[in-house]
Amino acid sequence: MVKSTKKSHNLYLDYAASVNANPSSIHTLGVEARSKLENARSGVANLLYAQPQEIIFTSGGTESNNLAIQGALPLLRGGGGEGFNLPHIITTNIEHPSVLETFKMLEQRKLAKISIVPVEESGIVNPKKIEKEINKNTILVSVHYANNEIGTIQPIKEIAKIIRRYKKTHLTSWERFPVFHTDAVQAANYLDLNVARLGVDMLTLSGSKIEGAGRVGVLYKKSSVPLAKVFGGGDQEMGLRPGTENLFEILKFTHALKSAQKIKEKETKRLTKLRDYFVSKLTNSTILTNYRIDLNGDLKNRLPNNVNITIPNIPSDLLVIELSARGIMASAKSACKSGDGKVSYVIQAINKNIKDEDGSLRFSLGRETTKQDIDYTVKALSEILTKLGKWYN
Repeated sequence: MVKSTKKSHNLYLDYAASVNANPSSIHTLGVEARSKLENARSGVANLLYAQPQEIIFTSGGTESNNLAIQGALPLLRGGGGEGFNLPHIITTNIEHPSVLETFKMLEQRKLAKISIVPVEESGIVNPKKIEKEINKNTILVSVHYANNEIGTIQPIKEIAKIIRRYKKTHLTSWERFPVFHTDAVQAANYLDLNVARLGVDMLTLSGSKIEGAGRVGVLYKKSSVPLAKVFGGGDQEMGLRPGTENLFEILKFTHALKSAQKIKEKETKRLTKLRDYFVSKLTNSTILTNYRIDLNGDLKNRLPNNVNITIPNIPSDLLVIELSARGIMASAKSACKSGDGKVSYVIQAINKNIKDEDGSLRFSLGRETTKQDIDYTVKALSEILTKLGKWYN
């Protein structure tokens, strides 16, 4: 790229050019782009109470999770193999598909032995069940901070204490293992992101769940934690994520994350009141209780913006379409699994009696959600159930 240095050039165009320049280039615009990238890295690090060199930018939460999980495997001493020498990794049965399916893939390829710990009916894992699964070959534990479907908040600090205690009292086959990773994509707007207080070694974030953020992912990796690259290519992002950084989206992400942290406390209180009002309306409405609506997940230890329900005998997809026609955008399950035509595996994990014909709905409250929106949604849902109930009940 050839760039004139005349001062008459529009400042915005100069800024746009530097944002679009390659941060790895050594020309003037490349140096400017590098400066903006590192400022953004420092900004994210400050919000997590981490060091800039511990922040890795990726394309999204899925890539960050894969880097954390698959990046730990090649560190096995002795080179792996069958049986005893395989690294052991632990997760829960309600993780996001980018974690759970990656675990299963590694087991199918005989690259790891996995333990999938079932959560309780509340949608929360018992830390003691995690502790039971840890052995001398365990190199990684991955438990998400908050579930993407039912919003339940996991006891991350307690699990971190268990892992630290295990390291102190056992001579393991792996130096500095097991490593503790958490997918915090759903938690970013509302929960504590101080990695030192949480006690995690790696943490995933994504712009997809932060209003105004770019389509970018972040992996926090504690400096002392060894990690191998998953992709071949360049040496960007501390040599762990090859490819030119998407600077424009990274800057959007950083600004949006800062904004979300500023209003976090106030917005959490507001949405908690709205969420509880919504739950109250659902449980006290005659028409709704007649359809035996079940509320999914712990009602206290959950995100302030999440309400998830199951409605017997009416398919989820039909409910989503009917709500959408009335301007209400709900979802049945994770978007990554929305097209498989099956009941949500998360709901199945906490409700053993759910049937294929039962529908589940996730309502996500946001910054623009009001009490009037809740009233409208409850009224619309009542009308839909009255209509569909004639055919499905």
